[in-house]
Amino acid sequence: MTNGFKGLRVYNTLTRAKEDFVPIDADRVRMYVCGPTVYDYAHIGNARPAIVFDILFRLLRHLYGEERVTYVRNITDVDDKINARARRDYPDLPLNEAIREVTQKTADQYHADVAALGCLRPTIEPRATEFVLPRADGLTDMASLIQTLMDRGHAYEANGEILFDTASMPAYGGLSKRKLEDQQAGARIAVEAHKKNPADFVLWKQSSADEPGWDAQFTIDGEAVTICGRPGWHIECSAMSAAYLGEEFDIHGGGLDLIFPHHENEIAQSCCAHGRDVMARYWMHNGFLQVEGRKMSKSEGNFVTINQLLETEVFGGRSWPGEVLRLAMLMTHYREPIDFSVRKLEEAEAVLDGWYRAIGDVAAGGAGCADMVAALSDDLGTTGAIAALHELRSEAAKGNDEARQALKASAGLLGLLGQTESEWFAAKVSDASIDTGAVETAVEERLTQLREKNFAEADRIRDELTAQGVQLMDYKDPESGERRTKWEVKR
Repeated sequence: MTNGFKGLRVYNTLTRAKEDFVPIDADRVRMYVCGPTVYDYAHIGNARPAIVFDILFRLLRHLYGEERVTYVRNITDVDDKINARARRDYPDLPLNEAIREVTQKTADQYHADVAALGCLRPTIEPRATEFVLPRADGLTDMASLIQTLMDRGHAYEANGEILFDTASMPAYGGLSKRKLEDQQAGARIAVEAHKKNPADFVLWKQSSADEPGWDAQFTIDGEAVTICGRPGWHIECSAMSAAYLGEEFDIHGGGLDLIFPHHENEIAQSCCAHGRDVMARYWMHNGFLQVEGRKMSKSEGNFVTINQLLETEVFGGRSWPGEVLRLAMLMTHYREPIDFSVRKLEEAEAVLDGWYRAIGDVAAGGAGCADMVAALSDDLGTTGAIAALHELRSEAAKGNDEARQALKASAGLLGLLGQTESEWFAAKVSDASIDTGAVETAVEERLTQLREKNFAEADRIRDELTAQGVQLMDYKDPESGERRTKWEVKR
């Protein structure tokens, strides 16, 4: 086992301080991030952690080597609404199979959406349903973890529920910095008032005769019992992180809203079950997202899914390339709140247009920018990284091939500039349903009118093209000295 500090510093929510990142084992850097609940399509708020921790994944691979980094992001498909729909729509299938039928479309859509945002697939992506009951391969499962908590005196049964006893853990509340007496239990399933302490939370919830569930076997007060039920929300991540990353690992990530109760309860379950003081050494959380200055909600009329942004015109009267959505996210530091707006998307698109013009059709290759890596290594300083890319763009725009390759390689670490200039602008033309031949004809006619000094007619053609979303860029041919015009779609 070898430890190694690579200059990376991260803000640790657990200590409320920026710290040097030193992995437990530099040959096996391990990260777990809470993934989506696949009941419905993912909204734009779900895109932020996907992008933020994809950047961290890319950076860790850059610093430690691709084969030395393991990134686990779960899929939550255990949910009362999902379970009920599965039983209703597929009554003849085993519950896990029925849930797979219900959630496959939304899970596939999530994968397609985050891929369009430039996110790499995690190393491992387990489904919660696969870890409810003991597994043939012996990997940690929820039922066994709950039994261990009972055996160690950290959980108890009451009225068919098994609950975590928060008073049994003196350090409970260390992540959220809340006092135990101020805690309120949180779960996606109903919690009855038969707890020892108000903050105790559900590990296993008994299902009624008309509710779907899993037959889990437990030993309670020395007696073997089977409780048909379903797990509480928090236990799934404790089980799946231990299954693939071990009892203690390096980084746990997620949105700021997960600090309490979800992550607080994960720590309680994992530390008490494994007899450890630490679950993950570094806890990282991205900030909240609002849309056009308001909290996103269906009642506000500003609730928008990733897919809607990519495929429809509901936001700003047009669809948006995934790369634009990604850069718009990265223009705000991950721990800061972000106001997601049409204006921010337009700004991001203008930046990408400029970068693509600078790199042209240069092939992939070249060394990345050390200044950009240094910026990212300071707690994912994406704003500093973007500033470094702007400097490279200035040099690349002068025709410096080395700068063009460095710009492309460096942007690649942010998951950007994966296309050539030709591909980028051709896609925009295609998305806008522009008749390329008609535009070329109009551009040539405008040049003719300019040569003949018919400026009013030339302006009319220009304005007509502008109304179609076509931007003209006049320049002088360096060889012939003649006037030329480039055009591109400006949405």
